[in-house]
Amino acid sequence: MTDRPEFSHKRERHGVIGPFSGRQLVVALAAVLIALVVLVGVTTPLGNTAARPVTVDPRATAYILSSPPPVGLKVGESAPEFAVQNDDGTTYQLNDLTGNPIRLADLRGKAVWVNFWTTWCPPCQSEVPILRDVSERYKDRGLVLVAISVQETSPADVAAYAARYQLGYTIGFDRSGEIFRAYKGYGLPTQVFIDANGVIASIVGAPLDEAGAVAQIERILPAGPVPSASPAP
Repeated sequence: MTDRPEFSHKRERHGVIGPFSGRQLVVALAAVLIALVVLVGVTTPLGNTAARPVTVDPRATAYILSSPPPVGLKVGESAPEFAVQNDDGTTYQLNDLTGNPIRLADLRGKAVWVNFWTTWCPPCQSEVPILRDVSERYKDRGLVLVAISVQETSPADVAAYAARYQLGYTIGFDRSGEIFRAYKGYGLPTQVFIDANGVIASIVGAPLDEAGAVAQIERILPAGPVPSASPAP
């Protein structure tokens, strides 16, 4: 009879987890740990940044209404008048809350702080006390604050808001937003500081704290005697 090989009944060798041996698992774990160390090293900033002072006001973010225009206003150019020529030849004139025209030409010789805002805009609301207090403080030194309300329901609504918070500065009612667009605005609040010669000294597209407002105003105050305001016709 021919010899036949005997059957082997040895148990099949299995890995620690499925087909993987303990050594393979150790190697894989080590590779993962090395990758994590490299990742942390690459993404960690050089130096210690924890001790740096925070210089950004957390409120200083405008309420964005649209995309920035391709060409905006520039510091050093004459500020646009508070009037826009319509396609039909008529003039869109900025008026105050009682219907009287507000003309930038009438304010020549004074420092003018233009603030585009609305009553429903949270960052605008946050700086209203600053506008009220700082404008009153600098009024006798030649500052005129013109706060232009953009696309609100009615002058009466804005007047009620002004009365509630005792806002004594000039408020313009820009119903259709034409003056806002003429000043190339795209967020609220937008601030434009104009010197006594009608030239734009600075533009700020965010709410201001008191120190920031004072710094901007001090740059544009008239050096000579303060002229009296021209009466509206």
